[in-house]
Amino acid sequence: MEETIPFKTLHSREYQGHKKKVHSVAWNCTGTKLASGSVDQTARIWQIEPHSHGKVKDIELKGHTDSVDQLCWDPKHADLIATASGDKTVRLWDARSGKCSQQAELSGENINITYKPDGTHIAVGNRDDELTILDVRKFKPIHKRKFNYEVNEIAWNMTGDMFFLTTGNGTVEVLAYPSLRAVDTLMAHTAGCYCIAIDPLGSVEWNPKYNLLAYAGDDKNKYQADEGVFRIFGFESA
Repeated sequence: MEETIPFKTLHSREYQGHKKKVHSVAWNCTGTKLASGSVDQTARIWQIEPHSHGKVKDIELKGHTDSVDQLCWDPKHADLIATASGDKTVRLWDARSGKCSQQAELSGENINITYKPDGTHIAVGNRDDELTILDVRKFKPIHKRKFNYEVNEIAWNMTGDMFFLTTGNGTVEVLAYPSLRAVDTLMAHTAGCYCIAIDPLGSVEWNPKYNLLAYAGDDKNKYQADEGVFRIFGFESA
């Protein structure tokens, strides 16, 4: 019997809009919109229709004055998205209007951002290995902690009572939440540990509705001229 190869008949499509490299992609909770963040200081919201071949509508989110390095959608609201930037701000946007509704000025260049699964808090990590927790309703910091090791990625568990940090030492640090008390250290790698995902959603990002995969990279051999491009895989036709 001939073995069936998954995805063999599926295709990818390119989406161009950003002027520089794309650093982050994320689907909203319903899988109807994809957000991308770029070195060009903007984020974009894309309305992805798997069975449509026309021009994809996108909304540009403008306001940051440095690279948008990571973004994340509200897990309970399909049209609210938060962005983290090197300009030391975190912004909350309405994806329908493209307008910034909230802004928080933090102390360092932000590189990581994630929502608590119940949508009440946002965690932000910066280049100085400092973690800030924002109350979403007031959009004000409620916790701040500086770590004495390199923090590369951050995530809550699905119940929101544990918090995880991947480190430059190759470990995953497990903290209780909201106390941020150290609970355990997981020996993950012999060198730096850079990524963590509690569910299969991350900068390779699965769509929860259409089974599409969005990704952005830096393949200089094949796509050197394609700065600002990201790709979505899983379409039935090219």
